[in-house]
Amino acid sequence: MENKQQTSQEYMHSVHVSGRIWTTAMVLLLLAFPIAVSVIFNAVPDFKALGLGLLSTAPMYWAVGAIETFTYMPMLGAGGTYLSFVTGNISNLKLPVALNALSQTNTDANSEEGELISTISIAVSSIVTTVIIVIGVILITPLTPVLDSEILRPAFAQILPALFGGLGVVFISKNWKISVAPIALMLILFILVPALNSSTVGIMVPVGVLFTLGVSRIMYKKHMLD
Repeated sequence: MENKQQTSQEYMHSVHVSGRIWTTAMVLLLLAFPIAVSVIFNAVPDFKALGLGLLSTAPMYWAVGAIETFTYMPMLGAGGTYLSFVTGNISNLKLPVALNALSQTNTDANSEEGELISTISIAVSSIVTTVIIVIGVILITPLTPVLDSEILRPAFAQILPALFGGLGVVFISKNWKISVAPIALMLILFILVPALNSSTVGIMVPVGVLFTLGVSRIMYKKHMLD
């Protein structure tokens, strides 16, 4: 038992070390591109205008980033969270993949097994996505007429609804009472505030999670989930 616990601690330590290294490397690479462009083309930005722009937009992204970290960590585990933030596209791809893998294996996300399954599923998803992107780049020109056809256009518009609908059925069926409040909230928000769209998903997902946790806690205290 002691040996197993030590192995688990060593694994988590390696996850955090690797995660910090790759996250830092990703940030440096993202910053390297605009710096390289500025140097090569001698296009130095107006730092005063840049600072004013960051002052008005950066705090929102900082808040969203902090909220997403605390939101996704319990669902993806440490390794899955690091990997998801490095590879991106969390809410549309990495989160559904990890949740589906955990559901298929009947594994708790906060367990050691869940940590491994979540990380492996996200890693495989990232590899598959990269391979598909490479194939897509190679075939984009010959396939453009087919993909832009009127026959296939309605199908592409339903990919995300179909993905989340399938996952929703699985999780909602486990306890449908919990789903009523967040579904009602999102319907009301998106109907009354037309400005909300797919670009606001980074904000709306954490908001929905926190709202659901709060309502579920109240329902649990009032024995409404029995």
